[in-house]
Amino acid sequence: MQEPVVGENMGRPRKPFDDREAQVIIEAFELYRFGARMLEVVVRKVFKTCISHNRIHMYLKAADLAHEDPKKKERRKWVRYERKHSLSAGHIDWHESGWSDFKVCVIIDDASRMILAGGEFKNNNTENSKLVVDQLVERYWWLCPMRELIMDHGAEFGAHRVHEDGKWDSDFKKHIERHGIKPILAKVKHPQTNGKLERWFGEYQRHRLAFSSFEEFREWYNNRPHVSLDFEHLEALKKNSGERCAWRCISQ
Repeated sequence: MQEPVVGENMGRPRKPFDDREAQVIIEAFELYRFGARMLEVVVRKVFKTCISHNRIHMYLKAADLAHEDPKKKERRKWVRYERKHSLSAGHIDWHESGWSDFKVCVIIDDASRMILAGGEFKNNNTENSKLVVDQLVERYWWLCPMRELIMDHGAEFGAHRVHEDGKWDSDFKKHIERHGIKPILAKVKHPQTNGKLERWFGEYQRHRLAFSSFEEFREWYNNRPHVSLDFEHLEALKKNSGERCAWRCISQ
């Protein structure tokens, strides 16, 4: 009898793939397009099946629907913050997809993670940035004006010309101030300030091509549950996507 070698082939043997599990996971992914950790809750609550997130991730990788992200394994040096009330603050930024000539600009609500305004444009410039703000005003000013808007030092916002005393001026800044919005500049070389929007850009990059239009994608994103909010309360979820609830509605 051969003695086992410590440190090699430890633990229980891996359970082989199961066709039923794979079908449930793929169906859940096509409906919500979540990662393994969030799909574990969806599968348990909606499909009444218990599958660990590690096993779900295994299925997703086999189907080329998930990949290893080394950045997620690093310890973060900062603490996440968020506003308590919707429309108290938002984030605005631009993103180039790489698979299209269009650039996307959106405003995301800091508290609810809802995409309040946005669109795809041929040019990322000040005029199109102002159009996104006008869209925000048209949709939500009847409910509650946004107090603050956080942005980086991009030329689209005219924020690249900051004086030594920290003051700056631009057409975009004047435009949002006319609507009563206070502009807040992110710290230089600190993308974490707009981290919620950077996270959304990752979702846009990953899932946008699965939808026929930007508005269709935005509607899908705004009406799916969010892991950082009230994700454990999934009783209201329906397997029929036409019966989805608006999880992140604007609250006063």
